[in-house]
Amino acid sequence: MSVSVVLIAVMAVLFACGVYAMLERSLTRVLIGFLLLGNAANLLLLIVMGFPGTAPFFAKGADSAQFSDPLPQALTLTAIVITFAVSAFLLALIYRSWQLGQADTVEDDVEDIALRGRAVEDEEAMEDEITTDDATTDFVDAASVPITVLGSLDVPGIRDDAPTDRPTARRSDDEEGER
Repeated sequence: MSVSVVLIAVMAVLFACGVYAMLERSLTRVLIGFLLLGNAANLLLLIVMGFPGTAPFFAKGADSAQFSDPLPQALTLTAIVITFAVSAFLLALIYRSWQLGQADTVEDDVEDIALRGRAVEDEEAMEDEITTDDATTDFVDAASVPITVLGSLDVPGIRDDAPTDRPTARRSDDEEGER
């Protein structure tokens, strides 16, 4: 079972280009990136399939070791259908975006920009709060720990009658006979 290095290289390039294209703000490039990822996934399944064999219904007396595995073929067909459905959905999104704004790019709105600025400020404020060099968590001492774990013996009002996994004492034969 020798797989061509060219197929592996083409698959890797398709995956890389697909991910790069999906990181753009243009919905058309996202669609192209998704199509590249779908084709790369199909190529991956083709590579995993291995050496092509004969169909089980084609040769009645053939050895079962010569048959091709139908699972990668079924997975490839499923991947094609999923890629087609998501591509149709993305095309509908692109068309609607073009109808509403005459552009297919996704822009940041005012709330996104404000949230991004607030996150930077919060991060800077959290960095200033840490005073101890040895602190590994945000909770430095026991007084600032937000959760206190209580057991049934800590509070007298708690009745602990939940079932446990501890083995119960077996009754002796004398106690069973008295019943």
